[in-house]
Amino acid sequence: MRKATISEAKDRLSEYLQLVERGETVLILRRDKPIARLVPIESANGRNAEETRLARLERLGIVRRPRQYGRHGWYGRLPEAPAVSNDVDVVSILIEQRGDR
Repeated sequence: MRKATISEAKDRLSEYLQLVERGETVLILRRDKPIARLVPIESANGRNAEETRLARLERLGIVRRPRQYGRHGWYGRLPEAPAVSNDVDVVSILIEQRGDR
């Protein structure tokens, strides 16, 4: 749980709200006494609960989220498989390339 004074919360509100969006809680203090708590809101469809769980796992170092999602995901960067006709014997080609061992 993060702690912040009122002046820190005012100066860095956007940063603290990002922390809350990732599932963290921020405690607001006035003269070292807690006066408020910023906590994530649970949505009706449970999506925020999933984000909260993921954020907790990320803080614990169990998972790491990607910095940027690709347009097609990881599979969009794979090269296309070469075309192989049915009359090619792949095993024979491999044995021929290896030579006699």
